[in-house]
Order: sequence, then C-alpha cells, then structure tokens
Amino acid sequence: MQGGPIPPAISAGFEVHQWRNAIAILASVHVSEWNDILRVLGSFVLRKSYIDKGGGRKSKVSAALDTALYSLGWQEKKFDTAVVVDGVTYPSPTHKVDCYKGKVGLEVEWNNKDPFFDRDLNNFRLLFELRAIEVGVMVTRCDELQAVFDGLGRGDSYGQSTTHMSKLLPKIEGGGAGGCPVVVFGIRSALYDPNS
Repeated sequence: MQGGPIPPAISAGFEVHQWRNAIAILASVHVSEWNDILRVLGSFVLRKSYIDKGGGRKSKVSAALDTALYSLGWQEKKFDTAVVVDGVTYPSPTHKVDCYKGKVGLEVEWNNKDPFFDRDLNNFRLLFELRAIEVGVMVTRCDELQAVFDGLGRGDSYGQSTTHMSKLLPKIEGGGAGGCPVVVFGIRSALYDPNS
C-alpha cells in the first residue's frame, strides 16, 4: 500500500500510503486537484504554536490545511443524497467532506477520537458508490510525532485512542473505504518547526 510517484519533498515530510491506485488516478485524471494537494502539503510546516496548546472545535493544523485548500477553490461540501424505491424517497444523509473539488474529497484528522476514521472512510465509500467522489484523501499524523508531543508536555492529549497513522491503516486495509481509491498522508516530525 506504499505511495507511488510523488515529489521527494513530499516523501521527506509525509508518510504516504495508497489503496486502489489512488495516486495514479489523481495524477492522471484529477491533475488540478493533485497539484493543489501537492502545493498545500509542500508548503505545510508543523508549527510549535499549532500543538503546544489545546484547541477548540477545529485544530490549528486542520485549519491551516483547510484554509490553504479553500484559497485554491476547494470547499466544505455536504451532499444531499437519497434512495428512491418505487417512487418513495428515503433521505440518506452523508457526513460533510472537509475539502472537496472536482470529485476529490479530502479529510484532515489531526487529533480526534479514532472512530472519526471509520466515519470518514465510510463516507468515502458511500460517496464513491454514488459517483459523487472518485478519490478520497486523508491527512493525519505519523506515530513518530508522539516524541514531539511528549517533549512539549502534551503527550497525554495525543493518546493511543486518537487519530494517527497506525490507527488508520488497518481500517483501510480492512476495507473501510470499500472500493473507493484512497491516498493517505501522515505528517512526519521532519515538518516540525520548534521556533514558530
């Protein structure tokens, strides 16, 4: 499930995994969206100020990535979905996608409880089956960042039951996203800037 043809700078800063040829689909079919993702991730810095204090509803990491994508035309998107059986419509609401553009959905899960991964992957599966998205992208943190959190005295806030790479990969490998192609970027400690 390792990543494919991605720039060395992205490989240095992110642990990359893919499922069902997601990178090839992005790079050949969704070129604009792929370039947006590479541009935003390529300029991302994990600032100490993002993690040395607790956040509110949305983490500073998620806000930084979302805002950068929104500036490139991505949007938060809720889909109005329903199932029609013999003329009777049954609403089938999905969860909103953090960032959406050109049939690519992207979710940032920095420090939520790990069931959020199940929710996002199931949402990717359903939206893929409904032909609303063609690729799902997840950004989370690598396990190696625990040493950074511990060093800042914030290790307890980033525990084993929260969203990080070793919690996500088994869910994808177990079929959590169904047939939806998925690429995952895990933020590495190489991106950490202790002076900002």
